[in-house]
Amino acid sequence: MTERERNWLLVAPAGAWLLVMLVLPLSVVLIFSFGERAPAGGWVPAFTFEQYANLPARLTAFQNTLTLAPLGTLAALIIAYPLAYQLAVRTDPKWKTILLVLVIVPFWTSILIRSYAWIFILGGQGLPALLEVFGIEGVRLIYTPFAVTIGIVYGYLPLMVFPIYVALDRLDKRLLEASSDLGARPITTFLRVTLPMSISGIATGCMLVFILLMGEFLIPALLGGGKVFFVGNALVDLFLQSRNWAFGSAVAVMLILVMLVTVTVYMRLISRLSATREDVSIM
Repeated sequence: MTERERNWLLVAPAGAWLLVMLVLPLSVVLIFSFGERAPAGGWVPAFTFEQYANLPARLTAFQNTLTLAPLGTLAALIIAYPLAYQLAVRTDPKWKTILLVLVIVPFWTSILIRSYAWIFILGGQGLPALLEVFGIEGVRLIYTPFAVTIGIVYGYLPLMVFPIYVALDRLDKRLLEASSDLGARPITTFLRVTLPMSISGIATGCMLVFILLMGEFLIPALLGGGKVFFVGNALVDLFLQSRNWAFGSAVAVMLILVMLVTVTVYMRLISRLSATREDVSIM
């Protein structure tokens, strides 16, 4: 057996898996998107662009997704980075494992239960009732974009913390000491050493959270109360309730295209930042 044949043999299982689990389902969705809704719901074969012409009917869902998904990702990053930095750089090694477990603990509970907990906290008997005690009345938190953003950050924070933690944990602490010995201020050390060295963790964490948020439907459904809905909620409605599989497939295809464009642009920006960091380090 030649080396090329061995390489193909090694790649074959992963290739077959991707073909069956990724390529074929996407092909079916693409084909359905050019069809029409059957009179009783479902799909009938056709070749029409009518479903794509109707995409503006779901414009609000796309606007909410493309607004709150990046916003939730950014908010998770702002909260996760100091936490990951504290765990990786400042925390005593004997406490790291315990603290990391505490970060994971929310994942041990169903996202459904955690979302219902936030419904109570943000509902009329929760924080608004507490604010009324201090004379602040008429505050509405539940079923708002704010509530959805809170749920997003709480639900996906661990996915942001761990990649950043791994990147910072690999950071050579002697670089920080050298920067301090050379007279650099802490903020300068952070901006010139720590932050550039953790770009890979930031990129991974943001990618994980953003991609999952683009398809999120449970958190907007519970904390948005039907007033703040994502594309995922639109897909659930089209496939399971109105049974318009053709239009739902067109919405899904458009979501995939938007994600591909966004992720491609994001990865190019990260590549340029990494290249700039390498050029600066060489100079």
